[in-house]
Amino acid sequence: MSSILSRHRGMPAQDGAGVKLTRVINQPSLRYQDPFLMLDEFRSDNPNDYIAGFPPHPHRGFVTLTYMLAGCMEHKDSVGNTGLVEAGGAQWMKAARGIIHAEMPKQEDGLMWGFQLWINLPAKEKMSPAAWADHPADKIPEVDVQGVTVRVVAGEFKHGEQTASGPIQQAEQQFQMLDLRFAADTAIELPAGQQQTRLAYVYQGTVTLNGETVERGELVRLDNNGVLQLQAASEAGMLVLAGQPIGEPVAQYGPFVMNSQQEIEQAIRDYQSGKLTA
Repeated sequence: MSSILSRHRGMPAQDGAGVKLTRVINQPSLRYQDPFLMLDEFRSDNPNDYIAGFPPHPHRGFVTLTYMLAGCMEHKDSVGNTGLVEAGGAQWMKAARGIIHAEMPKQEDGLMWGFQLWINLPAKEKMSPAAWADHPADKIPEVDVQGVTVRVVAGEFKHGEQTASGPIQQAEQQFQMLDLRFAADTAIELPAGQQQTRLAYVYQGTVTLNGETVERGELVRLDNNGVLQLQAASEAGMLVLAGQPIGEPVAQYGPFVMNSQQEIEQAIRDYQSGKLTA
């Protein structure tokens, strides 16, 4: 029986001030994957596709995780936090009850390549204080498994005697984000975790997953109880996401993600009256 439940390709989209990107999760063929609300990939060496960035905009009710493969983005928020996210680094922001956030490129040319993942928060956490953390590349642990480099961005990773904890941890909700980087002719086995939702996205090359080929730009939904045998004949890269579903209603209006339409309307009122701050 196949470990792949379904296959999906992202759709071209624009966000911010016209940044071109690919929306992988939260598009017609793939809606929310509880607890993951959205996954965007932005990848271009044309400055016209990214230079305008994401000027100040509000968030409430969820977490953003930005992970860069190439390029440099500056983040600022309404609390006064600021930081740079460069290649291999990650930025985590718990918007929770409210924050105004901006993400702007700190380069005028060259390749800009990365991801933004939105993770839902349970109802009891949606109006908690906002929080923020930057994690440069040298703070993200790497585990080498026979030529496959596993970068542990969030959660825990265990392989034999090797154990690593990613810098992004959420006490109220455990999830995992791994970046697997394959050298040519390498393989790795990933055991099943405890999380019910398990996804994999190939961002470079081609990866064979339990005998089935997954190409660049494909996200696959996976069963949650099988061992994954992954191998690549040439250099490749894959994100693996895993999390436990929250199982609560989702009401979304743009950058606000709550549990009911009434809460969305309150978020809009709070933003319009200047109350949507951390």
